[in-house]
Amino acid sequence: MAGTELESRDRLRCVIIGAGMAGLLAGIRLKEKGDQFVIYEKGDKVGGTWRENRYPGLTCDVPAHAYTYSFAPNPEWSQFYAPGPEIQHYFERIADDYGIREHIRFGTEVAACRYFGGLWHITLSDGSTDVADVVIAATGVLHHPRTPDIPGLNSFAGDCFHSTRWDDTVPLDGRRIGVIGNGSTGVQIVSALSERASRLVHFQRSPQWIMPVQNFIYSETDRHAFRSDVSNIDAIRFGQDYWGGIRRFNAAIIDADSPEMAEIEAIVLRNLEESVTDPELREKLRPSYRAACKRLIYSPNYYAAVQRPNVFIETGPIERVEPEGVRMRDGTLHALDLLVLATGFHADRFVRPMIMTGRDGADLNQAWAVRPTAYYAITIPDFPNLFLLNGPTAPVGNFSLIDIAERQWAYIDQLLDLLRQGQCSAVAARHDALADYEERRITAARHTIFGSGCTSWYLDAHGVPLTWPWSYDRFAEAMAAPKLSDFELA
Repeated sequence: MAGTELESRDRLRCVIIGAGMAGLLAGIRLKEKGDQFVIYEKGDKVGGTWRENRYPGLTCDVPAHAYTYSFAPNPEWSQFYAPGPEIQHYFERIADDYGIREHIRFGTEVAACRYFGGLWHITLSDGSTDVADVVIAATGVLHHPRTPDIPGLNSFAGDCFHSTRWDDTVPLDGRRIGVIGNGSTGVQIVSALSERASRLVHFQRSPQWIMPVQNFIYSETDRHAFRSDVSNIDAIRFGQDYWGGIRRFNAAIIDADSPEMAEIEAIVLRNLEESVTDPELREKLRPSYRAACKRLIYSPNYYAAVQRPNVFIETGPIERVEPEGVRMRDGTLHALDLLVLATGFHADRFVRPMIMTGRDGADLNQAWAVRPTAYYAITIPDFPNLFLLNGPTAPVGNFSLIDIAERQWAYIDQLLDLLRQGQCSAVAARHDALADYEERRITAARHTIFGSGCTSWYLDAHGVPLTWPWSYDRFAEAMAAPKLSDFELA
């Protein structure tokens, strides 16, 4: 129990923030080690982003068999790219199968964490408190909705909501629908609703490059084969088709002049040229920036969807929203019954807005005054025994974040072993180690494709990509073992 002397502490007391993919992983691994832990979850279910997002057309753009925990394959996926409800069901089942649900306090948001006296003191939204040796922040990245600053938005007389606050009671068929935003979410919603709306307007400030993919259905015969022999699943999640694509994309990201980037650009350009027949529409859909500068969109049917006669692509600037619909700067009024805001998230908040106070009163907002950062995306100087999963500067893009989180956990667990074994009572990255990491990372990040000249949620307030700028293999190597000389061990 927290508060006992170090030499008699044979089990850690841990608080995990968030019961999404990463929080469940942390709980499973801590349970295996025999540690005490509780997971505080602000929502009413597990699943994180898959709980929050329920919009039509929701799928994961990582192949389903690669988007599972390495220790828990799922033979029941219905298709190559799994729909959101199936992914949510997967995490619900994992929580039950591994006995994690009994450790979760739902509807409980962490308001503040303060480190003093060698412990983390946690204040919860209901006013209650907890103490812990270790805090694991598994809060995710994309969970604070970004609402566009459009004049008159609140005056709209129809239904209006952010994509992550989807209202299932609102009818869709035969209605006039507008979708603002064309990241992965906007593209998926438009593709799904193009056959249901009487008129569908897709408002986009800048078009997207679309990587063509095929999303095929798994038959019962396929699922039987997956159930009977896990090697049939491994052939997909560890196969050359998947990992070859990962390595090609990774090489393209870190070297914008690489043959791999040239190949990707040729594919997406050919997809645009060959898929869109109307020259005027084709030019509306042609981006002015390089492929993958924004998060590359994977879609099997977006170009087909926007060529339906009831779909209109609007690239002009919005003047305001009126009760009847959206008024453009050129005077055009798009009359609508439903307005969907697929406008993304505040991707720079991470554990915020909770108050995080470290050693000697260190304030996280001050530590992140320039940009959110953490040593190898995991630890922050002056915040001992606080570890982040999928924190700032972690690998992002078209990768499986489950794989990333598992590698991060293997790294974190080696630091926790120092506490378990009594080698120290507190561990945090050194200031000079973080400074060195950030200097190297920023220099490399500016030369990635993300820094090639577009706006995206990958960029921090100073225009620097807030991403891992090196290869996947280098990330795996870094996560294999902590360099202890880069840590303060107290």
